[in-house]
Amino acid sequence: MATPGAPRRTYTWIAAHTPWSAWARRNTTFTVAAIPPALPALLGLTYAALAPGRSPVPLVLVLALCPLLTTLQRSRFWALLGLDVPEIVRERSWWTPRGLAERLRSEATWRQYGYHLLVSPLAAAAGALVVLIWACGAAGASVYAWCWILPADTRTPGWTGEYDLVTTAGVLLLLAAPWAAALAARLDASAAAALLGPNRSRELERRVEDLAESRAGVLDAADLERRRIERDLHDGAQQRLVALAMNLGIARATLTDLPPEAKAVIDEAHREAKEAIEELGSLVRGLHPAVLEDRGLDAALSGIAARAPFPVELTVDIGTRPGATIEAVAYFVVSETLANVAKHARAERCSVRVVRDLAPGGAGRRGDLLRVTVTDDGVGGADPAGGTGLVGLRKRVGSVDGTIMIHSPLGGPTVITVELPCAL
Repeated sequence: MATPGAPRRTYTWIAAHTPWSAWARRNTTFTVAAIPPALPALLGLTYAALAPGRSPVPLVLVLALCPLLTTLQRSRFWALLGLDVPEIVRERSWWTPRGLAERLRSEATWRQYGYHLLVSPLAAAAGALVVLIWACGAAGASVYAWCWILPADTRTPGWTGEYDLVTTAGVLLLLAAPWAAALAARLDASAAAALLGPNRSRELERRVEDLAESRAGVLDAADLERRRIERDLHDGAQQRLVALAMNLGIARATLTDLPPEAKAVIDEAHREAKEAIEELGSLVRGLHPAVLEDRGLDAALSGIAARAPFPVELTVDIGTRPGATIEAVAYFVVSETLANVAKHARAERCSVRVVRDLAPGGAGRRGDLLRVTVTDDGVGGADPAGGTGLVGLRKRVGSVDGTIMIHSPLGGPTVITVELPCAL
């Protein structure tokens, strides 16, 4: 069923695409503006075709004018269509020998030559054709006005029927001219985006490299911030709590003549201070354990395995230590996984295996990987969408382009395999 606003939208669309609309004027102006920048190429190609084997100076001049012609074309696209064709960034100036050699070797330069020597003449021909369509359409649509200027004795019998056909053809040409201009403008814009601008695939590769570098910088900055917080807590708040606990212990030992109620308060404060020190120590180890930085992943994971409420079989065989970021991610993967096992799996034992795969990259392989495998004999059924902490684990692994595979059938066992690229 048609909506009440459908006829109005149809009328608006028709009015926006009439021969006298701004859309028609813009596309026509754009296509006609393609003629002047194409004149050097047209002259050079015409000379080369009419005088084969003679001096190639005209064609060489066209090639030398390529930067100027490219600038003119970019200006045309931006001023008349609002299309921004990105400029190709060069490392060196074109007037230096290295800059000139760089341009001659660059595939972007040859793509621009292809545009100026092939596409630009075709765009100019399309512009001339659009002008011809407009002119023929205007002449045909106004044929009756022209015929009245002629003397009456020059009109042949049946001239009105012929002029009716000419007028109809002229009106049809006027209606078709804006669409011909729009088609030429779209094809020209597509060719310019592909040939005058930077290579899209290489630009995407460069952006991916930039994003990878910026992400590595963010990870390093976050790691440094965690270490700063750990150092501040260890040297500041933790030392103050230790001093407070010592003073409370001294007070409890020396002030023996206090009422029982006061001794009970001191004892409670002493106990709370020691518990706060233990909790703060766990927090500091969770931020960035000092043993991980000082002694590596093997010693840090040994501490986690020793604190687990169930037996943990730990195997670490990594040879050369990976980067600090990868070590930190592997440490937190094991720590969070063992915490999840203790909370949800009801497991009696667990095994952790950390190995480094130095196989070269190939089909289906990503080269130097740190593989972490955690297996437990619990009840299984681990679901990343069930709020068991696996979502955060997946995000932490994904932050370094790692992969995580979870196999956890009901009844167990659960196997979590994480692969981290050591190249980061």
